[in-house]
Amino acid sequence: MNPKKVHSEEELVAGCVRNDRYFQELLYRRFFDSMFRMCMRYTSDREEGLTILNNGFLRVFRKIDKYSFKGSLEGWIRRLVFHCLSDHFRGKSKEIHFLEIADRDAPDYANALSKLYFEDILDLVDQLPPATREVFVYYAIEGFTHREIAEKLTISEGTSKWHLSSARAKLKELLKKNKLHYAG
Repeated sequence: MNPKKVHSEEELVAGCVRNDRYFQELLYRRFFDSMFRMCMRYTSDREEGLTILNNGFLRVFRKIDKYSFKGSLEGWIRRLVFHCLSDHFRGKSKEIHFLEIADRDAPDYANALSKLYFEDILDLVDQLPPATREVFVYYAIEGFTHREIAEKLTISEGTSKWHLSSARAKLKELLKKNKLHYAG
């Protein structure tokens, strides 16, 4: 194989499905920086971040045959790594707030939010319209600025801010709707 060749996502996935170490390394290297940056947002310990990241990639390699090319490969990988992140902190019995959804001056649903598990939050985020969900994930989970999001999605910063505001409003609405379920 030519180490300088840039492989398509389809080639990377097919190689990983075959359990080809070369393609697994290429996939790991391609997404390492963004996934590691995400892990480090929730821990200040580099070793802990690497452990979470590596566990996430193990999960990716075990499930790569399930990837159906619906949505981005990076988004699919991010979700699996984020599940490992959640599992790691839940396993350590730490209470950590992964996403700040409610405004600081609206404590009505603070208890409900603190009792949500990560999967519950992802389920709520998954109910957002696609463009709004994408902006919310970039901003709230990945830590991109509105300028970076605007460049990445070729939209204006104002549109990015609107989508974030819309996401927060819809998530608050979903929290209210599911209040009894989550306030448990």
